[in-house]
Amino acid sequence: MQQTITKNQESSTNISLDDEVLKIFAKMPDALKIEVLHYAEYLLNKGTEKSSSAAISSDGIPKKKYRQAGTMAGLIVMSDEFDEPLVEI
Repeated sequence: MQQTITKNQESSTNISLDDEVLKIFAKMPDALKIEVLHYAEYLLNKGTEKSSSAAISSDGIPKKKYRQAGTMAGLIVMSDEFDEPLVEI
């Protein structure tokens, strides 16, 4: 059974949706229930990590992270003869 729920319908069908999820969950073997549990925990943690770590603007859109100049300073060494002309063979 596939069902698409919009934001407007979500609050009114929340109880019946919970009931449907529990009915389907009750029919699953224990091994599959463990996988569903792990995935549900992953989804919950993913949502909390995004909201706490990513900068989000007032309209709910994540702000783009820009590169910061100079973070690799001193890590790349150029040869002293870099600007010298190439030897033609």
